Amino acid sequence: MEEKKQTPTQTIYPISTGEISPFWRDKYERDAKKYWDIFYKRHQDKFFKDRHYLDKEWGQYFSGTEGKVILEVGCGAGNTIFPLLATMPNIFVHACDFSPRAVNLVKSHKDFDDARVNAFVCDPTVDDLIQHISPSSVDVVTMIFVLSAVSPEKMPLMLQNIRKILKKDGCVLFRDYAAGDLAQERLTSKEQKISDNFYVRGDGTRAFYFCDEFLVNLFNENGFDAEEHILCFKQVENRLRELVMNRRWVQAVFRIGSGTSGGKTKSKVKFLGKGNDKPEIQKIILEDSANETDVDISEGMALEMFGISSPKEEILDVVSRDYSFKIKLLSKEYQHTCKSTGLILWESARLMASVLAANQTIVSGRRVLELGCGCAGICSMVAARSANLVVATDGDTKALDLLNQNLALNLQPPTLITKKLEWGNRDDVESIKRLNGRGFDVIIGTDVTYVADAISPLFATAKELIRSSRGDKEGCTPALILCHVLRRVDEPSILSAASEFGFRLVDRWPNALTSTSTFQNIIQSWFAEGRLDTSVPTTALNILYFHEL
Repeated sequence: MEEKKQTPTQTIYPISTGEISPFWRDKYERDAKKYWDIFYKRHQDKFFKDRHYLDKEWGQYFSGTEGKVILEVGCGAGNTIFPLLATMPNIFVHACDFSPRAVNLVKSHKDFDDARVNAFVCDPTVDDLIQHISPSSVDVVTMIFVLSAVSPEKMPLMLQNIRKILKKDGCVLFRDYAAGDLAQERLTSKEQKISDNFYVRGDGTRAFYFCDEFLVNLFNENGFDAEEHILCFKQVENRLRELVMNRRWVQAVFRIGSGTSGGKTKSKVKFLGKGNDKPEIQKIILEDSANETDVDISEGMALEMFGISSPKEEILDVVSRDYSFKIKLLSKEYQHTCKSTGLILWESARLMASVLAANQTIVSGRRVLELGCGCAGICSMVAARSANLVVATDGDTKALDLLNQNLALNLQPPTLITKKLEWGNRDDVESIKRLNGRGFDVIIGTDVTYVADAISPLFATAKELIRSSRGDKEGCTPALILCHVLRRVDEPSILSAASEFGFRLVDRWPNALTSTSTFQNIIQSWFAEGRLDTSVPTTALNILYFHEL
């Protein structure tokens, strides 16, 4: 007997490679300023403590009979600037940051004095510093945990820019994260790697971890000689959790020179403790953990390491006509590195839920299946009010776990069924069929068409589960309704796959690209004046309405 050909299993979530996708890598680069601006909006000047160690470590570089001119690159909220101004009365400080919010925090500081501080917005990898500072006029540039926030490809641009405004005997005082730091290890385990030693944090900001050879060569190749290069090592203990954590950072001094110091200045290892042969173990009390070390902790990492993690989930209020839901989903802070698209509420789901809320006849008395419902399931919950049967499915078990929590929050008792369904998976398809052997009258999918390899399994699965319209005696033609933003898969490709698996497009919205006479007037009636919730965004969204051939 000939075996029935099985459609290959296809998941819309790519197999992990340990690195983030090119799409997200490009997004973090493009929106770097935005993520840091959000960081300072959230934390204001409360996250990093003031850096009072600078005059102790490098006091000789700031002192002198004549006032020194300082440039602080990546000034943030002023945690470097104001301690220096307080201890060094003769200095003048230029302070720049590419976050406008950070610069505003500096200007609004109680100790800000525009006679001693020139604060301005600038991205030194793009903007020319000599537009704000005279060439060859700066004695000291401080770069304190700032170069790590720049992609490695752009680091030379920043150093070349800084070189323009430094005096011939000027120097760069550098402190930043070192390879092997615990924060790097944790980011690696969370698969948040962008490239070698370069990672994205949960809030979208980035961090590079420097090894000795890379750092010295980087400065040498851009006209600097290394005068001092120290690897610092401290162990931090959380007594309540009985954890000892290794923190590593690099401290260096570079001067304008021939760029030939590579190999001449050897890196020293500095253990912070009473002896010179082992690191200090600094004991941290839980409630004071974020403020008791002079190492700048990677945002989000320290709090998690010390047991004060910010919530990874948030409750979103979703209102559509007379429907009101409280939806638990992944918080915005963590969505940037989320590999599962099902833990986020997409705009297409909000639009389709609004359509169903305003047009209950679409699902009333029918058997409804939602494909790729994600954790929110708002379309299924709206349909559940009037449909005979609603089955909400997703291939991601994490999304289904969160969906079941949302059903418990909003439906008492839950009036729909949730099931795991990977498109093309024979066992999953058969499991759905056992729930409803006659097939479904309405199949809905929102934002499920963005991975090219998943399009065929999507339509193959819909074909298996939709009610057959041949010899139809139930008075309604079964429909497949897709709502989406067109991304990596264009509409002709979607329509070609639909046709291959026995579906024909009978209506679309918006229909400006095609003569309206080609289609049935189904979707347009859903948007009759006064019906749809005007707060639901529709820009760039599309709806495709299919019947079987």
